[in-house]
Amino acid sequence: MLHLLEYLETELRPFDEAFVSPVDSAALSQLAMVEAAGIVPPLRERDVERLRRVGGIDVQGATMPGAEDSFLLRMADKADELADRMQARLTRPAHVGDLLAAERFGTMFTGLDQVNIKRAIAALAASPRFRVLELRDYVSLLDEDKRVQFSATCYVLPGAWAYIAFRGTDTSFTGWRENFDMAVTPPVPAQRMAAAYLELVARHLPPRLYVGGHSKGGNLATYAALRCSDAVRARIAAVFDHDGPGFKPGFLEDEAALRARAQLEGRLQRTVPMDSVVGMLMDAVAPETAVLSSAVGIDQHSVFTWEIEDGAFVGSPQVGAAARRTHEVMGEWLASFKSDELPGFIDALFRALESSGASNAGQIFGGGPQAAQLIREATRNADDEAREVIGPAIGRLAAISAAGIARDAAAGIKDGLSALFQRPRQG
Repeated sequence: MLHLLEYLETELRPFDEAFVSPVDSAALSQLAMVEAAGIVPPLRERDVERLRRVGGIDVQGATMPGAEDSFLLRMADKADELADRMQARLTRPAHVGDLLAAERFGTMFTGLDQVNIKRAIAALAASPRFRVLELRDYVSLLDEDKRVQFSATCYVLPGAWAYIAFRGTDTSFTGWRENFDMAVTPPVPAQRMAAAYLELVARHLPPRLYVGGHSKGGNLATYAALRCSDAVRARIAAVFDHDGPGFKPGFLEDEAALRARAQLEGRLQRTVPMDSVVGMLMDAVAPETAVLSSAVGIDQHSVFTWEIEDGAFVGSPQVGAAARRTHEVMGEWLASFKSDELPGFIDALFRALESSGASNAGQIFGGGPQAAQLIREATRNADDEAREVIGPAIGRLAAISAAGIARDAAAGIKDGLSALFQRPRQG
């Protein structure tokens, strides 16, 4: 049984002999975690400013339009499109090998799985399958005040297709806070920016498009595909969501979103590990395909642990009981908050976490002994107001979880007794 790193080392067929697969997408979603400023040709500055306006960051007098507004997503005129195509022809594209040769190779990685991403870069650079891809339109925006963490990159097989990759959550407190905001006030700025980015880069990319990402990146890929124009959506061959969180219940139920979902039917590919946690949060817009992982618990979130055979992820009949329980418990817990309570809880939670002394969120959410110590520090250093908000909320979560375990246990006992008393007599 292979894993992603072994796949990259052994799958040597060029892409013209095999279409982009979910495994290929998982690899490219990790490449998007690289801080590539100064190496990969950037998104045009004019388009970066458009993204800033969509996200409401760093622009004097900026507005934050709704996702359905045509403010930036439909604004490209013929002159813009012609300029984009000309720039794409004149700009020297980067390749994966350029990342490997970068002088700052040791410090350019983000996320919770940096060691494996470093190893993946070397395999991608050596692979005849991946080394021919052109990297372009890199953008990375972070604004702590507006709680925005957004990054995207295009990977292009010239004359054939482009894969638009959205970065997952990095190790900044801003990025993790934005994840929580998705459950409260969607669309968050990064979701709006993802839809705008897809619309802007599609003008100078090959006709066939793939869109994808891991974790938050998977959520952004799905949102962008649902909110882009019909013309761009028609060009999308597949949307890959690798264990990304879902959407707030009732969100994406408007007429435009439902129509977009119908248009993308069969092209929304959502993969989650059997005991998924992140991918079972909130409501998904497409059914999941469960895959086997060699890890346990939350460590299954890493695509480097997913098992591969014959170039495809090894499927599981369904997600496990723990994943289903996560979805049910978290759904019930979020629904238990009054409309004005959840923002206050998230504010208090992150005030407490930032008081822990952690230099980044990865030290807390990455797990391990250090994380446990930092959580103890957060508990000790939290102000009284934060404790008053967090305590009852965590208590409700514990009660809901305990009730769910009790229900499962009762159901198991009932099924066992039924089987025992219905068993036919022997002899």
